[in-house]
Amino acid sequence: MDTATIRYLGRQRFVLAVLFMALALLAARATNLQLEDKDYLQAQGAARYQRTQETASHRGMIMDRHGTPLAVSTPVDSVWAHPPTLWAEGHSWGRLAKLLGTTTAKLKKQVRSSLQRKFVYLKRHIPPARARQLMALAIPGVDIRREYRRYYPSGPVFGQVIGFTDIDDRGQEGLELAYDDQLAGAPGKALVLRDRVGHVVEHTALIQPVRDGSDLRITLDARLQYLAYRHLKSAVRKHRARGASLVMLDARNGEVLAMVNEPSFNPNNRADRQGNRFRNRAATDVFEPGSTMKPFTVAAALQHETCVPDTRIDTSPGVLKIGGHRIRDTRDYGLLTVSKVVMKSSNIGAAKIAMRFSPNALVETFSRLGFGASTNFGFPGEVAGNLPVRRKWRPVEHATLSYGYGLSTTALQLARAYTALATDGELLPASLLPRVGPVERVRVFEPRVVAQVRHMLELAVSDQGTGSSARIDRYRVAGKTGTVHKIVNGRYADDRYLSVFAGFAPVRQPRLVMVVVVDDPRGADYFGGKVAAPVFSQVMTGALRLLNVAPELDPPALQQVRAARRDA
Repeated sequence: MDTATIRYLGRQRFVLAVLFMALALLAARATNLQLEDKDYLQAQGAARYQRTQETASHRGMIMDRHGTPLAVSTPVDSVWAHPPTLWAEGHSWGRLAKLLGTTTAKLKKQVRSSLQRKFVYLKRHIPPARARQLMALAIPGVDIRREYRRYYPSGPVFGQVIGFTDIDDRGQEGLELAYDDQLAGAPGKALVLRDRVGHVVEHTALIQPVRDGSDLRITLDARLQYLAYRHLKSAVRKHRARGASLVMLDARNGEVLAMVNEPSFNPNNRADRQGNRFRNRAATDVFEPGSTMKPFTVAAALQHETCVPDTRIDTSPGVLKIGGHRIRDTRDYGLLTVSKVVMKSSNIGAAKIAMRFSPNALVETFSRLGFGASTNFGFPGEVAGNLPVRRKWRPVEHATLSYGYGLSTTALQLARAYTALATDGELLPASLLPRVGPVERVRVFEPRVVAQVRHMLELAVSDQGTGSSARIDRYRVAGKTGTVHKIVNGRYADDRYLSVFAGFAPVRQPRLVMVVVVDDPRGADYFGGKVAAPVFSQVMTGALRLLNVAPELDPPALQQVRAARRDA
């Protein structure tokens, strides 16, 4: 062989040796990657492309006792973006901003501030139709996520009771908060592969299936709630009041049929969600119940047999001095029977009746009626009120307690206490959830005592009583007015009042118990009989008709015919 050929063969062998060594190194490295570094590399790949994706659960509905929806979740879409990809695209900002309801400048500012992130919401909760328009643009780095938005068909009518959810569909107030765990359910989780701009390209595994929330049926009746809301709102406007509350209970089992507060708010309108309007005042705001406590004072006296309905009480001359304090009536009623003390709402008469037995016995009666303790009816923020307990009572404290000063309660507690007069003396538990099984009752008064007090409460709404405006055509009504001086800066104000009416109907077989509280009426009238009693009459009239409760009394024309026949 010549020298050139030898050099050629040498170079050829060298190149082949180098290629062989390179292939051997590649094979060794591939083997190393596949066997020794397999788990590490798979983890690194998953970290870049595999994600755990949540699927929103459907929140359960809240319905009234008849199945009418009060809170429902509707599907919406939320727009999100991969900021670096969207920033690099830069051609469709104007169309994207228009569909998102913003300006191009604001959109660019939002994306620029998130360039170090891989995910950012551009717009939460847009209608599905607009989401389809947006996805039709096929803008790199932009995608949508299915979510749910809470909708309240009745708006402000149920505002404080139902409450609302936040943008992530979690309960924030009212029943939405109290029963959030039951309503919310649990989101589903799945492993997915995403491309470099975040779009899902494959679902690889299901980690947790979606568990939708359970529906919640409550005792409220949408028909009665709307009726109460309309009349309460009208009364607040008419008397230029600061606010008002109304509670209606089923006299048979204590279920809450209506619970309304004014001013209310529309939970569908986030701009209307002012913190001072969120409170369910009927269960969270306390007040001194005033003369609405007199029936219980008289019932306690009858129970202790310190008097009878015809016992005479001297209220002259309209002022009673106890120590350095004076208790007054609106005028000098003179000599009154116990029944007429309730009918005329005499503070002096109630004080003298209460002072026939010990203050601790009176407090014990009030305590058995539920005052000073939470009703535990399942609403967040409910307060227990205050019922004073003392070893030694001053005479004036004993006297004022008899007509509702010196203790505090809520409208719900007061309505619940009146169930003891609407039944045969048994206190019913208040409830927002339908009853299952027998109702637990607490005996407070004997049936004979209740029958006597009912008659007195019926007199209180007669022409001679303070609550005549609470009467209803063809139904017998029992109830009691209250006009309470408000405490301002630690002192009772001379011109600031709470107007209250508590009662039930029909008297023969009570079906509904209702309490109306109007806070600080600023019109010409402020007495409970002029402000709260008419609301009671209007709402109770409509409620009895809606519930098909048969009238107790004949029409006036028929009464006249029968009277004429008797005379003949």
